[in-house]
Amino acid sequence: MNLLNKIVPVFLFLGLLSISLTAQESRELAVGQADAIVDLRTHEGVKLVKTAWKYSDAKIIDATFNAPGASKGDPLLLYPTGKKIPTQDVAPKAGPANFNDSKWETLDPTTLEERRGNGLASFNWYRLNITIPEKIGKIDPTGSTIVFEVVVDDYSEIWVDGKLSKTFGQSGNGMVSGFNSRNRVFLTDNAKPGQTFQLAIFGINGPMADIPTNYIWIRSATLDVYKKYPTAKNWEGLGTIVKTSNKLDAIIDTDAKIEKLADGFQFIEGPVWHPDGYLLFSDPNTNVIYKYDPATKNVLIYFTKSGYTGLDIGEYHQPGSNGLTLDQNGRLFVCQHGNRQIIKHERKGPISVISDNYNGKKLNSPNDLVFKSNGTLYFTDPPYGLPKAFDDPRKELDFQGIFYVKNGKTKLASKAVGGPNGLAFSPDEKYLYVGNWDIRDVMHSKQVFRFPVKADDSLGEPELFFDMVQTDAGEAIDGIKVDVAGNVFVSGPGGLWILSSSGELLGKIIGPERPANMAWGEDGKTLFLAAHTGLYKIKVKTGGKMPGISK
Repeated sequence: MNLLNKIVPVFLFLGLLSISLTAQESRELAVGQADAIVDLRTHEGVKLVKTAWKYSDAKIIDATFNAPGASKGDPLLLYPTGKKIPTQDVAPKAGPANFNDSKWETLDPTTLEERRGNGLASFNWYRLNITIPEKIGKIDPTGSTIVFEVVVDDYSEIWVDGKLSKTFGQSGNGMVSGFNSRNRVFLTDNAKPGQTFQLAIFGINGPMADIPTNYIWIRSATLDVYKKYPTAKNWEGLGTIVKTSNKLDAIIDTDAKIEKLADGFQFIEGPVWHPDGYLLFSDPNTNVIYKYDPATKNVLIYFTKSGYTGLDIGEYHQPGSNGLTLDQNGRLFVCQHGNRQIIKHERKGPISVISDNYNGKKLNSPNDLVFKSNGTLYFTDPPYGLPKAFDDPRKELDFQGIFYVKNGKTKLASKAVGGPNGLAFSPDEKYLYVGNWDIRDVMHSKQVFRFPVKADDSLGEPELFFDMVQTDAGEAIDGIKVDVAGNVFVSGPGGLWILSSSGELLGKIIGPERPANMAWGEDGKTLFLAAHTGLYKIKVKTGGKMPGISK
C-alpha cells in the first residue's frame, strides 16, 4: 500500500480508537482535521521522515538519595540536602537528545502493537529522529504546524529534543494525558523541509495503584500536518488601531489586528509570561489561575483556589487571585483578593506569605504588583476584592495604599491615590506609573499618575501624567504596561490607550472587549490582552520587558 492511502482524516483515525475524549480533545476535533497524516506504524511512514524506532526496556533500580533539607540560606526544607536515604529510580534515563541509543533494538514499525516491557510495574523507552520531508503526499509542509501524536497502552510521556515540558495542571503536551488517551506534542508551527526533531517516548504500565496483568504497547503513532492549524471562526483579524499621532507608526502597524486565543471566562486579569513559554493569568471571579500554552493552543487550570477558601466565600464577587508576576528566580508572586495578601509560589511548590498587613492592620485586597530590578516589590491595595469595597466592615486600613516590600518589611510608598490599580515602571525605573480608579470620585477616576522613584526605593510626590476624563465611556482604567521605548499602554475606557513618555496620546487599540490587563510575551513584541471573557494578543514593533529568569 502506498503512502497516499495512509493519509486519512483525523476524525476517522480517532473513531477507530476505543477511548473517551476529554474536553480538551473535543475542542481539537471541533476545529477541523489535519491536511495529512504520516502513520509511523508503517514502513512507508518511517521511510518518508527518515527515521527508525529504537527500543529498550527500562528497569526499577535501587538508588540512594537525600532527605529534604535547606539550601543556600533558605530555611524551608525543600531540597535534597539532608541525610542519605535508600530509594528507587528508573534506568536508563533516555530522554536527553544526546542519549546514545545505537545499541538498542531497532523495531519493525508494523510491530508496535506487540506487547513489550516486563509486565506489572514496568516501563520502557521508544526513540526516533524525525526529519521533515520536502513533500508529504501532495502537500508541501513548509510553514505547516506539525503535531506528533501517540497513544500508548497505558500511559506515556514525550521528550522533544531532550526536553520534557511540565508545569502545574498540565495534561498532555508531553506529560501523561490520561489512561490510554492520546498524547499530542506540537513540534513546530512553521515547518521547514529538512528540519529535525528527536523524540523519546517513555511508556508506563498502569494504573500504578492497581497494576494490571498486561504489558506496554503502542496503539497509534502519527505526525499530523496542518497547513494552517485551525482556530475558531472569526477569531482572527479583530479590532482596530486608532491613530492620533504619527508617532504611533514606530510603535505598532496601524493595520495590525487582534487575534482571539480563548474565551468563556468570567473576568480575566493579571497576565504574566512565563520563561518556559506559556502565559499565566487570573480569573478572580472563579478563584483560579489559568495557563495558556501557545504550542497546543489550549487553556488549562494551573492553580485552583488561587485567592480564597474561606467559609464566607459566597459573599465575594472576586475572591480569587488578581495580579501576577515573577521574580528573577522564576518564582510566581500572586495578589490574593480574598486572603488579602501577597504570596510567593516556590518553584518546588510551597507557598509563603510576602505581605498581609501594614502596621498590624490587614491589607485591603492587593490588586497589581511589579518588581524593580533590585528585587523590591511594589503593589497597589484598593478594596475592590472585598464584597462591599470601600464600605466593607472587614476593611481595616482607612486608606488605599501603594506599598513596597523591601528586606521582608512592608512599607507605605504613598496614599495619595484614592483607587490605585495598575502599575508599571519606566524603562530606566526613575518613574512608577499608577492608574487611579476611585469609584467614589467620578471626575477623578480615570487618571494616570507618575511617581518619581527615590534611591532608597520610596516614592516622591506624584504628578498627574494623563487624565482620561475627556471620554464619556463609563469604564475606568485598569492595567498598565510600558514598552522599551518608554511608551505607556493603559487599559482605559473603550480600549487600550497608548501614551508617549511625555504624556501625549498617540493612539488606541480597540478590540472586542476592553482589556483589564496586559503582558509582554513570546518574543517580547507580543502583547497579550486579558479582556473580561476573552484572551487576545496583538503584535507591536517595540515590545517590552518580561519578568522572570535572567538570561
